[in-house]
Amino acid sequence: MASDDLIINGVEIKPGQRLTLDLPVAKLYTHAPVAMPLHVVRGKKPGATLFVSAAIHGDELNGVEVIRRVLKSTSLQRMRGSLIAIPIVNIYGFIQHSRYLPDRRDLNRTFPGSETGSLAARLAYLFSTEIVERCNYGIDIHTGAQHRTNLPQIRAKLDDPETARLAHAFGVPVILNSDIRDGSLREAASELGIPTLLYEAGEALRFDEISIRAGVRGVINVMRELEMLPPRKGQYPRSAPEPFIARSSSWVRAPDSGILRPMVALGSKVVKNNLLGVISDPFGERETQVLSPHEGIVIARTNLPLANEGDALFHVARFSAVDDVLAQVEEFHDSHTPNDAAPHPTPDSPII
Repeated sequence: MASDDLIINGVEIKPGQRLTLDLPVAKLYTHAPVAMPLHVVRGKKPGATLFVSAAIHGDELNGVEVIRRVLKSTSLQRMRGSLIAIPIVNIYGFIQHSRYLPDRRDLNRTFPGSETGSLAARLAYLFSTEIVERCNYGIDIHTGAQHRTNLPQIRAKLDDPETARLAHAFGVPVILNSDIRDGSLREAASELGIPTLLYEAGEALRFDEISIRAGVRGVINVMRELEMLPPRKGQYPRSAPEPFIARSSSWVRAPDSGILRPMVALGSKVVKNNLLGVISDPFGERETQVLSPHEGIVIARTNLPLANEGDALFHVARFSAVDDVLAQVEEFHDSHTPNDAAPHPTPDSPII
C-alpha cells in the first residue's frame, strides 16, 4: 500500500517533484532494451496516491491520449498527493499494434503475475509491485476490441462503497456493475484493498475525441472526489447528473454467417424484438434478422460488416428507466462533441 515515501525502481520521487521514469522489462531477442514509461507527479502536500494506466491491451489507444491531456492540465499545479501515470503498460503489444504480448497471452488475465513466470506474468508482476502496491486508488483505461466500439462507460464492483463512490464521481451516464475477472488488474488491486475503476470507451487502434474528452474529465473528477485537486470554482457542491447503473447486460450474437447491415447506432434505445440488423449472403437471396432479446441501451457494437455465426454483434444493457438513460446519453454526447474544426488548428485542437 501507499506510504509517505514514493520510491519506484529505486528512485525516490519527492513532494513537489515531477519525473519521467522507465521501468526496465525483458529485452527483445535482438538484445535491444525495452522499458515501460511512466510519469509521476507529486504534490507538495500529502494526499491520496492514484495510478492511471492505459494500453494493458497494446492496441487500445484512447487511454494514451487521455493520460497525455491529464498530465498537461494546469490543475495539477495545485495537486495534493501523487499521480502515477502509465500510458503504455503493454509496450510489446503497443509496438506491434496487438492486444497481446509476444507469448500470445492477455496481460489483463495474468495479474498479479510472477517474478519467474512467463513474459506476461513477469510484466504483470513488475506492474503490481512497482506501481499498484504503492497506490491507494486506480483507474484502468480500455477500449473495445478491434472492429468493436464501446459507449463511454465505467465498469466497477459496486458492492464496495468506496469503488461505487468513485464510479459515480467519474461522470459518465452508464455504469456496469461488473464482476472482477480472474487474473485482471482490477482483481489484483482489489485483493490489495485498492479500489479501481475500469473506463471503457471507443475502439481499438483508433482515437475517438468524445471518448478521450470524457476520459480526461472523468480522471479529473475522480481526483477532485479524492481531494487531490481543489473543487472547480463555482461548481461546489458538485451537481453532475447521477449515472444509471446496469445490473445486467448481454451480447446479441450472429444467428447465421454472412454480411451484416446494422440498423441501430451506439447509444440507441431498443425494445424486445427490435430489429438490430440483417445478415445476408452477398446476393441477398438469404436474409436473417438480428433481434434484440430485451429492452435496453446499445452500449457496444461491431463495426465489421462481416459476421460468422456466433460473433458478438450488439451489447445491450438493461436499465429500469431506459428513456431517462437515453436522454442522459444524448446530453452527454452533445456536451463532449467538439465544435467544427478550427480553420487554423493548434497542437491542442480536437482530434478529427
